[in-house]
Amino acid sequence: MPLKELAERRNILHHKSDAQTVLRHALTDVQIGKVALVSSFGAESVVLLHMAAQIDTATPVIFLDTEMLFPETLRYQRQVADMLGLTDVRVITPHRDALLTEDVDGLLHQSDTNACCNLRKTRPLAEALQEFDGWVTGRKQFQGGTRATLPLFEKDGRMIKVNPLAKWTAQDLQAYITAHNLPRHPLVAKGYPSVGCMPCTTRVSDHEDQRAGRWRGSEKTECGIHFDMDTQTQKGRAA
Repeated sequence: MPLKELAERRNILHHKSDAQTVLRHALTDVQIGKVALVSSFGAESVVLLHMAAQIDTATPVIFLDTEMLFPETLRYQRQVADMLGLTDVRVITPHRDALLTEDVDGLLHQSDTNACCNLRKTRPLAEALQEFDGWVTGRKQFQGGTRATLPLFEKDGRMIKVNPLAKWTAQDLQAYITAHNLPRHPLVAKGYPSVGCMPCTTRVSDHEDQRAGRWRGSEKTECGIHFDMDTQTQKGRAA
């Protein structure tokens, strides 16, 4: 079955399903195939990670360590993985040779954020996902921008991308974290409702959009890993 049709059928099937049902189906759907959960272990990541652990603690979880993350994120990643008993967390880093060739001084983000994200996120993730047929993300419609019309299932190049939390609100997320007594990312309390790489993430004031602190002062809103994998020129330009 063509992937676009498969995604459309799954959207129809699950248009009234809760997030846990969508995730469970995604992780066990033989027509989709082998699926990994990609997590930033950021401000809201613990919700989807907890759901996955309830289904199968051996769910493959891919964590992109760009080597520019906040120390708090790295500690939180280990804390959450241990607490949930996740047994297949794969920490992915940029290739050393590529860093030495393209960003030896670690300052590429100052001159070209797109190239930096491509080097440290897009390319390493694309390689890590080669053995999978689908991947799960934590994106939500309320985050706005290109995410405002986010479906539960979508075709992404040769893969199916699944967004179980697409229809959730910020209130839904906080209620779930509270109900299950889950640890919160330590930077949230310090004014970071969305956490990315340290050089490109700033605090957000109460009246601002949740993601306003990401690449502040630029038109950039996505790191590039969520562009269609079929569109390599777009990925390279907007990564």
